[in-house]
Amino acid sequence: MIDNPITKSWPTFSQRLQDCVHCGFCLPACPTYQLWGQEADSPRGRIHLMKQNHEGIIPMDSIFKQHIDACLGCMSCVSACPSGVRYDELIEHTRASLEDNYQRPPFDRAFRKFLFSIFPYPKRVRVAAVMGIVANKIGANKLASFDPRLKALTSVMPDKKLAQVLRPATKSASAKGDKRLRVGILSGCVQRVYFSQVNQATIDVLTAEGIEVVSPTQQNCCGALEFHSGEADSAIEKAKLTIEAFEKENVDAIVVNAAGCGSSMKDYGRLLADDPIYAQRALEFSEKVEDISEFLSRITPRAKRNRIDLKVAYQDPCHLLHAQQISSQPRKMILQIPGIELIDLQEPNICCGSAGIYNLVEPETGAELGRRKAVIIKEANPQIVASANPGCTLQLQRYLDKEVKVIHWIELLQASILNKPLV
Repeated sequence: MIDNPITKSWPTFSQRLQDCVHCGFCLPACPTYQLWGQEADSPRGRIHLMKQNHEGIIPMDSIFKQHIDACLGCMSCVSACPSGVRYDELIEHTRASLEDNYQRPPFDRAFRKFLFSIFPYPKRVRVAAVMGIVANKIGANKLASFDPRLKALTSVMPDKKLAQVLRPATKSASAKGDKRLRVGILSGCVQRVYFSQVNQATIDVLTAEGIEVVSPTQQNCCGALEFHSGEADSAIEKAKLTIEAFEKENVDAIVVNAAGCGSSMKDYGRLLADDPIYAQRALEFSEKVEDISEFLSRITPRAKRNRIDLKVAYQDPCHLLHAQQISSQPRKMILQIPGIELIDLQEPNICCGSAGIYNLVEPETGAELGRRKAVIIKEANPQIVASANPGCTLQLQRYLDKEVKVIHWIELLQASILNKPLV
């Protein structure tokens, strides 16, 4: 296996592989193993394949690619592992090597290139969103049904009005009352276009709590989608640009309301560890990154929480629960609202099937997990599903088919503090 930019500073790849003692604790935590019961599609099975490839026993061929691609990268195995195996780092390294050294079939290669030419670029996402709305109006999106990946792409897009996707990006906002802190907010790519109301809710809550919010105009994609998909060079460049955008603002914290983005931004120190210009800057940057639930949990509430009588189910995004080890904080924030009945769902550690672009490049498996999660939610019979990641929201909305409304939990807090109905 060839070195790539993600892992130059590791002890060695071999040492990381040796951490796995093949105990099997990861098996019940792994979504693909739960679906298929195949050892090669479990974390320890994939680690065995990585080790064999690294030692030259098996090639980096289509079979190897199949098992690596089938991994959601949900990191549930990291939470389950008693030996502290860094499977997240192993799969990221392997995927980067795969993209560097394996020639994907033409359509697969073209589709992935198409996704990465749009989603990491907010302006392009906005254009694509407008085109999607127009295509839906005239029925042109039905042409995508010939391929499951294109069908998944058109199906997962939310039903939005033109004015919603054209809404300007969130701007900086002053604290209400005495200023306590100054924070920067990540606008995101999909978040700022399809879920701009989540960014606004985040700003409303923060300012109500006496926090000044800065939204750097130069920020773009944080690199999370590419980082998790093996596109190491592009992820590194976007990480550098993100660091530069926030460095200029002199903030006390960098607040993120998208789980996948937050997990990558917290990992910039490792991603840029070998860069003489950015290594220390990346560490300092990552130390400031906090999920919005983390940040709010460590400050004393100032704004009044007004009553909302709702039965709410909270869905744990994988990159919040497993990658960032954040579970109690969002629940704590939701339960600050009088009148809320909070439901914990069954199988909270099993991925909903979104996993970045997974539900688009592996649509059958993504759909199977999406339907599975939808059944669990319907059985719990909530009035609202609250999550903390745009990908999860899109996936859940698709498979719940408007039977239950899906929102970011910060929207609940916004409605409570502003004493207004949920939109």
